[in-house]
Amino acid sequence: MGDYLTSDDDYYQGYEDYDDDDEDSVNGFVDTEILAAKDSRPPTMVISKDSLLAAQREDIYRLMDLLSLEEHQARCLLIHHRWDVDKVLQLLIEDGKDKLYAEAGVTIVDHYGIIFPQLSSVVECNVCFDNISPSEVTTMDCGHLFCNSCWTHHFIVKINEGQSRRIRCMAPKCNTVCNDVKIRHLVSMHNSNLVEKFDRFLFESYVEDNRRVKWCPSVPHCGNAIRVQDDEPCEVECACGEHFCFSCLSEAHSPCSCKMWELWSKKCQDESETVNWIAVHTKPCPKCHKPVEKNGGCNLVCCVCGQAFCWLCGVATGREHTWTTIAYHSCGRYKEDYLKKTGRAKKNLARYVHYHNRYKAHLDSLKLESDLREFMKEKILILEERQSKYKDFTWIMNGVDILFRSRRILSATYPFAYYMFGDELLKDEMLDEEKEIAKNLFENQQQQFEGNVEKLSLFLGEEFDLYDDNKILDLRMRIIAVSVSTDNLCRNLYDHIENDLLGSLGWSDHRIAPYKSRGVLRSS
Repeated sequence: MGDYLTSDDDYYQGYEDYDDDDEDSVNGFVDTEILAAKDSRPPTMVISKDSLLAAQREDIYRLMDLLSLEEHQARCLLIHHRWDVDKVLQLLIEDGKDKLYAEAGVTIVDHYGIIFPQLSSVVECNVCFDNISPSEVTTMDCGHLFCNSCWTHHFIVKINEGQSRRIRCMAPKCNTVCNDVKIRHLVSMHNSNLVEKFDRFLFESYVEDNRRVKWCPSVPHCGNAIRVQDDEPCEVECACGEHFCFSCLSEAHSPCSCKMWELWSKKCQDESETVNWIAVHTKPCPKCHKPVEKNGGCNLVCCVCGQAFCWLCGVATGREHTWTTIAYHSCGRYKEDYLKKTGRAKKNLARYVHYHNRYKAHLDSLKLESDLREFMKEKILILEERQSKYKDFTWIMNGVDILFRSRRILSATYPFAYYMFGDELLKDEMLDEEKEIAKNLFENQQQQFEGNVEKLSLFLGEEFDLYDDNKILDLRMRIIAVSVSTDNLCRNLYDHIENDLLGSLGWSDHRIAPYKSRGVLRSS
């Protein structure tokens, strides 16, 4: 594990300032020592690959100090409970040490006052049944002993199978996890490469098995991992600049829930809307059943297979369906089925196109505005060189930050509305009248928010580097006013979605990240 070793000082450089108004997590413990051990780390932090081992050791040493455990025992407990120190301490209070350790496969050996019997000159291994010298026998914490050859073979098999994070004792019905120090010692005598593989599994377990630590999803991968303090939904920013949802590792998508965003992403990528387009703009040939598109004004169309049929009703032309005699059109038997089918498809397609176009329009605006920050810095430099009496231009950069965040959030409100007020997820949750009222209330707030975003974009686009001091003062007042108004409207929209819409339905699987005035939680 030489490549992973680093000083703990490198790890603590990953801490950063965070919002003072963020609420502390409530542990609910009654033990005073455990209360004193409450985690006081910031909400999110970046852990580089070089400092990942130090972060892992911090949690291990914390549990070792609290419970007086050895390192391999503390690691075993944490892997079993997905590296959640608070959960381990909570179960300790609720269930006691015996149950906590037994479920995790940890056996505590109390050597005090115990006289161990002397082993005879020959010991029989209960696996291979060979008589082995006591020097060639290894005993685990559970007290079971087998020959080193059998232990080594057992460990090698588990490591090659990728099950080396918690290798259990070979004895029947024994739940004890083997000491990783002894595993490393025995395997090293057979194959040093397997020891590195074993260490890598233990090392990566801190991310792979940890609910509160995940790799940054940047492409190409920056090599960083992000750790959060609690299990609440959140959106974070890595030191590399990647913004993403910590729950699903997709791009930041609030106020859409992860499930809504997954459905929306698939819908934008798959061919479901192509099928709707085919249903609206084509008709199946009555002979070969291939879709046929009408490319002229005449309602007598011909398929590539040679079959002619009527575009109005889809029936093949023949003895009863000719130029002069068109049967079945008056009764509408075929036409009614077709209109029913295509009418539903047209409605679904039109609804999807409505929401997708607005979603895409705001994304396009966000891309066009992506260079706005650098333009603003250049304009500010011009004003500073001109020695304007206004020296503080933070109101401009704050406005840019609010614009970027609001534009992204605004784009995500359209996929949210598509599923919230459609039939995909809310088929039986609301009556049609209730859904219509909720939709109108939501759209009113959405339109006010959208209007302020466009106004802020307009103000920030002005050539203020050419203004005199009076015009700069006027622009400053306008940008500050609309920035505050936009931020308040965004917060109100979040509250309406979280409490009145999703909250009223009690959808635990549709939780969204809380609104942050400073945007996503930043780590560095």
